[in-house]
Amino acid sequence: MRRLGFLFWLLVFSAAPALAEAPPGLQFLEARLSSLSNSSPGNIGIAALDLKSGELVSVYGDEPFPMASTVKVAIAANYLAQVEHGRRSLDDRIAGRSAASLMDAMLIHSDNHATDLLLRNLGGPRMVQAWLEQNNLDGLRIDRSIAGLLAAKRDLHDVRDSSTPKAMVSLLQRIDSGNLLKPWSRSYLLKLMAKCATGKNRMRALLPAGTRVEHKTGTLSGYTSDVGFITLPDGRRLAVAFFARAGANRPRTIAQAARAVYDGFVNAFRAPFASAYGAQAVYGSQ
Repeated sequence: MRRLGFLFWLLVFSAAPALAEAPPGLQFLEARLSSLSNSSPGNIGIAALDLKSGELVSVYGDEPFPMASTVKVAIAANYLAQVEHGRRSLDDRIAGRSAASLMDAMLIHSDNHATDLLLRNLGGPRMVQAWLEQNNLDGLRIDRSIAGLLAAKRDLHDVRDSSTPKAMVSLLQRIDSGNLLKPWSRSYLLKLMAKCATGKNRMRALLPAGTRVEHKTGTLSGYTSDVGFITLPDGRRLAVAFFARAGANRPRTIAQAARAVYDGFVNAFRAPFASAYGAQAVYGSQ
């Protein structure tokens, strides 16, 4: 049995020679994610960060992908930071609507018009980008309004309005840690992300019933994404980003990747030579 486990480990890693970043206990997970990504090389980016231990797993983690509507997390965080500093309020009226109602529409229903109203009130993409840079958040670019993005000729490799998977989980980690937002703002943002009504066939689809997920989806023609937080049974929380462009069934790929991440961190291997039984625990959930 041990010999079979060792051979299985060799086969997995020979199929994904570029892997080396994950800690030993999570290299099986990284290999599984790489296998999913290899079905569409360069078009699936994944990052998953254990917010307690700091352990990171990624595939094409430094590759820029369109953010699409996942940018709304950054816009919401910037607005809430402004509220904390007394420059704005959730009761402010913007185009006849409260900022709170616009925030709800933006994060729960992915309302593009509500997003652009908040973005314009903040001073436009340049001001949100400046806020990211002031907070040393590299790897994210906010260049256009949602209306401007949708009106432009589609180029899924355009670096404008993009993020790397690692940069996105870094933003999420900074939000969660209290580094960017105070506890009340953080709780408010996570409460709205927990109510996300879009993309039920993505990150949530294959996770065990009752798993707590706070997330935001993104969609463009030929592109699907989902980013946010997954809480494990022991209370540990993961910041995750799944970006998929091209491919026949992107939501399913994201669902499979999310389940692989969940299983991998739950099992949390601490040795590279896992038993065959342990390897099946990670790879068994498709």
